[in-house]
Amino acid sequence: MNVKYLLFASALMCPVVMADDVPEPNPVTEVGVVKIEWQNPKDFRDIKTSNELQSRFETRLFETLTKNINKQAQKILKPDQKLDMKVTDFDLAGDMRPTFGAAPGDLRIVKDLYPPRATFSYTITEKGNVVIAGDEKITDMSFMHNTRRLNNRPFQYETTLFTDWLQKSVAPKL
Repeated sequence: MNVKYLLFASALMCPVVMADDVPEPNPVTEVGVVKIEWQNPKDFRDIKTSNELQSRFETRLFETLTKNINKQAQKILKPDQKLDMKVTDFDLAGDMRPTFGAAPGDLRIVKDLYPPRATFSYTITEKGNVVIAGDEKITDMSFMHNTRRLNNRPFQYETTLFTDWLQKSVAPKL
């Protein structure tokens, strides 16, 4: 009789567990002077995870990148300026490859062939007035050949993609 109750309880819990992996349609992350809207992440080129729930991975990815972009933006932007971004496509460095049962999940293989990429629009405002606005499609083809990137920070290649864009494209315009 206890087995019936265990089966019934586990059946009731399954929808709750499944509902946890449903991501927001357009998540928004905001840290300091940076606000990013991630438009339709399910349509992004490659933000797949190998070993955790996709929704948790996306949340961690988006929050980490927003925090890292904010660090660089605070160095470049003036005190009253804010950066708003709408990311429409994103591709992590590397490519997911199946392990065919040799490991519990797929593996991300990072090679020169698979650079990080992003497509987005941005607006920099100062006291509600638009200072700079534009659309960008950025790729870091030399992401593996830069010596300053030899560290173990999460999403290091993707962070550098955005910080290089801020330094090379946005800073000169300000």
